[in-house]
Amino acid sequence: MQAKVRDVKRRGGRPKNDMPSPVDTHVGARVRLRRTLLGLSQEKLGSAVGLTFQQIQKYERGANRIGASRLFDMARALDVPVQFFFDEMPVESAAEGYQPISGDTPASVAAEPDQMGKRETLELVRTYYRIPNANLRRKLFDLAKAMANFSRESDLAL
Repeated sequence: MQAKVRDVKRRGGRPKNDMPSPVDTHVGARVRLRRTLLGLSQEKLGSAVGLTFQQIQKYERGANRIGASRLFDMARALDVPVQFFFDEMPVESAAEGYQPISGDTPASVAAEPDQMGKRETLELVRTYYRIPNANLRRKLFDLAKAMANFSRESDLAL
């Protein structure tokens, strides 16, 4: 006799599966990005919002979905608007499982690798903001932009 396989529903009504939602993964990555940019440990962020560091880990991996009130608390603790967690989300992630009511479909956007999540980028940003002289920071910023433009122009000349 063959047993029936059925979707196990969680409290929130979504089916349980092994893969986190792309939206939950993106939001978690943005939490990690902001926490890291501020130089906060998972433990410090957890203390600020009344959670354990293990729970913060689960949120950052996208393994657990962050509820609205918890997301609001994190936004306050990380000093960003709630919208920050959804910024730069690929349309494909947001549209997964999306059933258009009016027949329209969302435009596709090619997903780029998240450069902001790289350790090198985070270290560069933290180091940049440790420069106390705002004028010097601005000159470094201008230099970096000029170097990037020069590099791109050199590539085009080839």
